[in-house]
This record gives sequence, C-alpha cells and structure tokens, in this order.
Amino acid sequence: MKKEAGRVPLARRLVVPGGRDGRRMLVVAVIDKVGTGLWAGASTLYFIYVAHLSVAQIGTLMGVSGVLGVTGPPLAGRLADRFPVTRLLVVAQLARGAALLALLTSHEFLPLMLYSALGALPDRASSVLTKLFAARVAGPQRTRYQAVQRTAVNIGWAVGGGGAAAVLTVGTASAYQVLLLANVASYLVIAALTLRCAEPPSPSRVVAGRHVPADGPGSAASAGHAPGSSPWRDRRYLAFTGTEVWLFLDDSLLRVAFPLWIVHGTSAPVGLAPLVLVLNSVLVVALQVPLSRFAETPAAARRLLLPLSVAFLTGGAALAASAAGGPWFATGAVLVAAAAFTLAEILHSLASWELSVALAPGGAQGAYLGVHGLAQSAQRSLGPVVVGAAVGAGPLAWPVLGASLVAACLFQHRLVRPRERVAAPGPVLIAARHSGRDGTP
Repeated sequence: MKKEAGRVPLARRLVVPGGRDGRRMLVVAVIDKVGTGLWAGASTLYFIYVAHLSVAQIGTLMGVSGVLGVTGPPLAGRLADRFPVTRLLVVAQLARGAALLALLTSHEFLPLMLYSALGALPDRASSVLTKLFAARVAGPQRTRYQAVQRTAVNIGWAVGGGGAAAVLTVGTASAYQVLLLANVASYLVIAALTLRCAEPPSPSRVVAGRHVPADGPGSAASAGHAPGSSPWRDRRYLAFTGTEVWLFLDDSLLRVAFPLWIVHGTSAPVGLAPLVLVLNSVLVVALQVPLSRFAETPAAARRLLLPLSVAFLTGGAALAASAAGGPWFATGAVLVAAAAFTLAEILHSLASWELSVALAPGGAQGAYLGVHGLAQSAQRSLGPVVVGAAVGAGPLAWPVLGASLVAACLFQHRLVRPRERVAAPGPVLIAARHSGRDGTP
C-alpha cells in the first residue's frame, strides 16, 4: 500500500535537527530552564525575606543588572567569531553559577547588586551563544530546531516553576537557599554536557560571484556583505534590530501588561492573571513546532510578518474591548487577547530567528547575532515602561499600541525584501572552519 502523498512520516517529524550534538544541546536548554525556573520565581522573594532589601533597593539592583546585561550579547557574538562557541558557552554557564552562588556570601545591598550584575552579563551572553550554536549545528533546519527548543524550554520553565512553588510552601530561608543551590547545580550539569558537544562548522569566508542567486533577504550576495563586515556599519541590520525591539513587546505585554490590566482596567477576576501565562505556555508547546514549517526560508519568514501584524492588531482590539461589559465578557476578551499575543509571540520568534541569521554574513555571523541580541535586552528595560504607560492611559491605548506594532511589521517586511543579485568576476569561494568532528548533521 502506497504512502499518502504529501504526508511526512511520524519518525521524521520527531527527529531533532542537528544530530547527536543538537539533541544534547536541547537537553542542556531544558535543564537550564528547569534550574532558572526554580530560582526566577523565588529571587525577588529571597531579596525581600532573606536579604531584607527594600523595594527601592531591589529595583535598583535589577536595573543595574539589566544595564550591564545589555553588553553580554554583542560581546559574546564578537568572541564567537574568534573562539569555539562551545567553550564560550561553558565559560558563560560556569560564570552564571559562580555569580549566583556568591549571593549566599552576603546580605548587604552593594555586594548583592555587584553579584547580580556580574551574573546578568554571562546570562544574556549565553542566550546568543546558544542561538549561534543552534544555527550552526542545525544548518538549513535551524528554524525547526529553534521551534523544538522553544517548546522544550517552555516545558522546562513549567517544571522549574512548579518545583519552586512546592518548595516555597515551606517559607524558610533554607528553602530559598535550596532553590538557589539547585540552579547552581543545573549550571554545573549543563557545562559538563556542553563540553561533550563537538564544535559545529563555522563559515569563515563567503565571496559572492557570478551566477550566484540572491538567496532571499539574507544571502551574502543579496546583502552585499564583505567577509568580516561589522554589524555596526550595516544600516540595514541595525534598522532590522531596531524594529525587533518593538516587536519583542509581546513578552512585556503577556508578563506585565495583562496582570496590571486585569486588575486595573477590567471586571475580570484577579485569578485570571496566572491563567494567562498557563494559556501562553500551552499554546507555545502545541503550536511552535507545527508552525515552524512556515518559516523555513528567509522568504517564508518574511511572509510571516503579515499574519504577525494581524495577530498584534487583534490582541490590541481585544484588550480594549475587555474594559467593557461584565466579568464574563471581560474574561473572554482577555483570553482572546492572550491567545492573539501568544500567536504573535510564536510567529515573531520564528520570523526573527530565521531573518536574524539569514541577514548576517557567514564571516561575521557571531557579531551580527550579538547585535541582534540587544533587541531583547533593550525590550526588557523599555517594555515594562511602555506597557505600564498603556495601562495608565486606558482602553484606547491598546489599539494604538497594536497599530504601532503593525507599522513595525510592515516596515520590517519592506526592509528585509530580497535585493538584486550582485555580479562579480571570478569563481565563488566558500570556506568553512571545522573544529572537533567534521560534518554537518
């Protein structure tokens, strides 16, 4: 009996791109997020109940950490073009663990602020290094790999958060210390696993030549990049990164705006706030991998920007509508908005991942992705301020914010359109540097 045409075998759908090292790094990501989930939900409470810091001191501590953390992505990206990315990941993981462990040595504000800030730098750096490893080890299947990774990471977050909730029922200083030490242990485990990964192939030189097609928006030929070019002089990539800051607002919307708006702007029950995050996690786990097939090329990723704009506009309209009507109507509108913004989160993560890699020349891929990593760092500082202002402004602010996100999508859609082919005499030369085992899975 012949297989039905167009059907993808189940075994193929379950295969993780990147071979053994791809699977191993997936395990690393899950363990990392389980450990982070254990500590993230308890960190603020630790500073309040164990270190006895004031709210103002905690805000200052987090603000300083965020500022220093911004330097992590570009620094990591630049280093990754010069040194093995796996070794840099190990250093970053151990540095995160050491900075976290140092919190146990003092309850004074200044040392705690110093240790937290020092931990933020390798924390932000490791996210870029992980992305770079995935892009190199999964090759053309990088979008599917990222989708599988985000799904697994959400499961890890949920497991870690549930474990933290269980431990915190004890409510003692020792309980907080156990969670902190568990996160430190997770860094040691993932460092050991990362050491067992081979260094993935790293493109070192791409020279565009005659008869080379522009491979979508991000090919070296279409972009006209020279090997080793600097992202800081690439106005197109900087503009792309700038729009990314705004499009990453889905994070602050779901985690900051929804709880505040449910309490201050609607008649929906307060208990709806945590359910929004549950709905978010469930939808990401269910849809991330299936939707990844719509962003497997730069051109496909660019097309996703159009439905992304619709999702943003729908979410803004639903949030505005939630201010009207009784509890049941408000609850329904909030859930529609949460589903729309979660869909926006999924679509943007797919498009952003593919385009950020595709627009980067092979010879400076790390430096470019490091600059792109600044978008999320900037959003973490800017986002809460923006959505907080929107909550204070009232219902009409949400359609306006949604329209601004649509404008950013349309601008980016035009920005990353394919350029004309670049013709130059001479053959095409493509060289790759291999460290460790040879070959791409």
